[in-house]
Amino acid sequence: MSELLLIDDDQELCELLVSWLSQEGFQVRACHDGGSARAALAERTPSAVVLDVMLPDGSGLSLLKQLRSDYPDLPVLMLSARGEPLDRILGLELGADDYLAKPCDPRELTARLRAVLRRSLPAATPSQQALGDLTYSPARGVATVGDHEVSLTLSESRLLEALLRHPGEPVDKQELAQLALGRKLTLYDRSLDMHVSNLRKKLGPHPDGRPRILALRSRGYYYSV
Repeated sequence: MSELLLIDDDQELCELLVSWLSQEGFQVRACHDGGSARAALAERTPSAVVLDVMLPDGSGLSLLKQLRSDYPDLPVLMLSARGEPLDRILGLELGADDYLAKPCDPRELTARLRAVLRRSLPAATPSQQALGDLTYSPARGVATVGDHEVSLTLSESRLLEALLRHPGEPVDKQELAQLALGRKLTLYDRSLDMHVSNLRKKLGPHPDGRPRILALRSRGYYYSV
């Protein structure tokens, strides 16, 4: 049974989601502020975290930044009552694996969680992938560029795996979205683009200055060789 940590100061919403998700087979712990969430994480690491942007004792985005530092491969789905594009972009830039605006349909939340948890399962990939000065370990979710080790989020790891399988060949954005996000992209959905942007920043350019990941209009993204 997958264990979720739900972090949201809306206690009525938490009760609703805990009831729904429990019926869907999840074990759910709920916290209503950042302090109790940190204590719960220190006690036991969950399978995934559902995190609200607004918390009474600080920003959920600040907590997300800490989560990405302390638990780089822990799946995190962000929630926001405001649903502002800036919140969504900031959340994805800081490493959230997915994002939903509140009020959200519990069925969609369940589907998104199952998708992100499926992606967190060990994949049937080689123990290590290497190309030029880059070496990637799927088991550890870590890329080594030259002598520099880079920790990747779950979505970034799946994205890099997909691109390294076909270096130099474009991979369709919808196909990448299924692999990296576990779902299709919707109209005006820039989630995949944000994950690609984050991955580019972490990996940096090739030693000769060329970008590692390029976009090909109407074709998708590819890892340059």
